[in-house]
Amino acid sequence: MKDGHRIIEIGCVELIDRNRTGRFFHTYVNPERSIDSFAFAVHGISEEFVRNHKTFSLIAREFLDFIKDSRLVIHNADFDIRFINHELAPLGLPLIEKNNVIDTLLLARKKFPGSPASLDALCRRFNVSLKERDKHGALVDAELLAVVYVMMQKAVQARMVFDTHTKKYQSIAEDALLNNLELDFIQEQRRFVLSNSEKQNHEEMLKKIKNSIWEKINKNCTLKCNKAWIFKNSLHKDISLQINKSVTKI
Repeated sequence: MKDGHRIIEIGCVELIDRNRTGRFFHTYVNPERSIDSFAFAVHGISEEFVRNHKTFSLIAREFLDFIKDSRLVIHNADFDIRFINHELAPLGLPLIEKNNVIDTLLLARKKFPGSPASLDALCRRFNVSLKERDKHGALVDAELLAVVYVMMQKAVQARMVFDTHTKKYQSIAEDALLNNLELDFIQEQRRFVLSNSEKQNHEEMLKKIKNSIWEKINKNCTLKCNKAWIFKNSLHKDISLQINKSVTKI
């Protein structure tokens, strides 16, 4: 890393299926070097404060154990991942793979082109209070990012409509997102259940039709429904991760 700048604080918050579990990981790190004055103005962490804390090599495995098997949610991920991997590489430990990271900065820029996309700006957009934070602490920022991430995901995934003509998905949650409405449920579609006799009659009729289109549709539907069931009943673990460094820019 340019000029030897290093991580001085790590904050992680665990989410399971977009719900915070209460588990978190937080530590300050002794960078064994000076802290840039501009960085100190942002996070308020002094060289004197971190001098008695553990170095990264002593907390690395505990950190990796916490984020193991998780998708990482990071704001401005490229910047932070470079710092994390710069710390992990000399220790011979596994590096963070970008394909397992969600960058909320990129998501925000895509969703709100031309609008401010900083974490502060997203908090204001979603009416997330910033009163508990006067400095950029990693754990506080990870908590804020977790809330913003969930709000963004709820709005985008609240309800999807499939257009069979254009083969595209259209989100109908856009208005709710832009009006800062939190959607806490996914509206169920109406279901029509066949009786056993109706199902049996239908299957008997299909047997009489050679290469029935219904047979192909049923096979495809069964495959998709099984996949959807597996997805619905899997627990998806995300880690909202924020770090502070001995410098603000490189």
